[in-house]
Formats: sequence, structure tokens, C-alpha cells
Amino acid sequence: MPLLINREVVADNWTLINEESLDQTGDIIVPLALYLENQDALASREGQVAVKVNGDDDIDFLVENLDKFPLVAIDFPAFRDGRGFSIARLLVRAEYKGEIRATGDIGQDRFAYLERCGFTAIEIADDVFKPEMLKSFDEMSNYYQSAADKVRAVYHQ
Repeated sequence: MPLLINREVVADNWTLINEESLDQTGDIIVPLALYLENQDALASREGQVAVKVNGDDDIDFLVENLDKFPLVAIDFPAFRDGRGFSIARLLVRAEYKGEIRATGDIGQDRFAYLERCGFTAIEIADDVFKPEMLKSFDEMSNYYQSAADKVRAVYHQ
């Protein structure tokens, strides 16, 4: 899957794992529930461990332990599910400094909104990605609300 960071396609060094592949080497992304069940085993492994959350997860543990995770992947299970935007804003307000990655059902019409809410990376399905999608970051020049990117809303200008 193509990974966009700073509006460019980059190599992804992270691997999303499930319960059967907990012993995988390298940097891994683990669903939050699986992480909570296997904290001790994951703490002693080599490589970095990140978590993946979605709108159904209770993220209190995550917010209290942000310094443990170099990356938080936020899943958008369906286009109509916008809870991931709120999760990203909560992470930004909690002063999380790591990568905030959007995964799942992400269309190019959401790129600018993702960036404004604090996402620093966007993972796009291979069958959906087209290089011209990168132009969509700049399609909007005026905004009617404030956001994590500190761009002033139109009514402040």
C-alpha cells in the first residue's frame, strides 16, 4: 500500500500484524486490543511497537501512555465513519509527537481534512492510489473552522 508522508509517497517500514504473527521481527503495528492482551511479550521484543485503533476502541490507555508508541494508526473502517478525525485531534491535544497514520477507507477528498486534524501519514490501498491524488491536498484554500494545522479560519482574516 502506498504511504504518504509530507505529501510524498515513501517506503513503509512498518508491518501490521495479528495474533498469529506476534513473533514477527522488525517494526510492527498491533491492534490496541491485541497489544493490551500481550503487553509483556511485546515489551521484550526487538523492534518498535505501534498500535492501531478505531472508533470502537477505548483510547484512555493510549492517551495515558503516548510516550510508548512511535506511531498510532487510526483506522477508518467505512467512509461514513469520521471518528478517526476526533481521535487524531485528541492525540494532537495530548501533545503526541509521533506519527499519526490514517488507514482504511480513505478517499482523496479527505486528504486535506486528515492533514488539518493532525494526521502525518496516510496509507492508501494499491487499487485506489493514483499519483494525481497528491494534488488534492491543495484543492481547498479557505477554511471555515480552526484545526490542528493552525491555519486561520476565514472569519479571522
